[in-house]
Amino acid sequence: MSKNISQKTNKDRIQSIDALRGLAVVLMVAHHFLFDLVAFLNAPSWLFDNLLFNILQPVFAGCFIMLSGVSSRFSRSNVKRGLRVLAAACIISIVTWFMHMPILFGILHFLGVAMVLYGLTHTFWEKLPQRMAPWLFALLLAASVVLLRQVETESHYLWILGFTYHGFDSADYFPLLPWIFVFLFGAWLGRPIKERRLPTCVYTLNPPLFPAVGRHAFIIYLLHQPILYGIIILLQLTISN
Repeated sequence: MSKNISQKTNKDRIQSIDALRGLAVVLMVAHHFLFDLVAFLNAPSWLFDNLLFNILQPVFAGCFIMLSGVSSRFSRSNVKRGLRVLAAACIISIVTWFMHMPILFGILHFLGVAMVLYGLTHTFWEKLPQRMAPWLFALLLAASVVLLRQVETESHYLWILGFTYHGFDSADYFPLLPWIFVFLFGAWLGRPIKERRLPTCVYTLNPPLFPAVGRHAFIIYLLHQPILYGIIILLQLTISN
């Protein structure tokens, strides 16, 4: 019985959405691996800090966040989903703190908070006119970017929003502003996707490999850094010998 349910669930999934999420995960893992090479093996800094990755990194991170917003339309409980992600994020914070590379509010922290907030307030967002919503989110996104660049604060309590203080350090940092509006845009986009109102190719496209990665994005994101660290240690031992 459970096998039939699992097969039906996988069949009903939109493979192109899973594939896009999988691609974003692969790019993020590659980005982190290049960082590890530079940080731990003294590889040339341009491997990680270059124009191409400086442009692509917020793009594929934004894609991952947007798709999490899309998935909120398919979730039975965004609050439970968010609390589960937040629990994992807290574990990551503890581990990275002892590694002297603290992640105080990385992408999992953001996604957990965004899911909980959306779960608690989705009825409000549903009342927005559907044609107006994406333009409103785009406007608020741009306004928050400008605000963060213009406003300076020494408060130690606003970094979750995006207002950092001198000495603030987080190895991975995705504050609520401006990223919450990317998540909300994804939640808006999830409605026509769920109602099958997009072009047919969105629902019929089934590329190889990436959908499977996208379906296991959470686990991969949790485990990829320990695996990458193991690879780095092996490379260090190989080089030293």
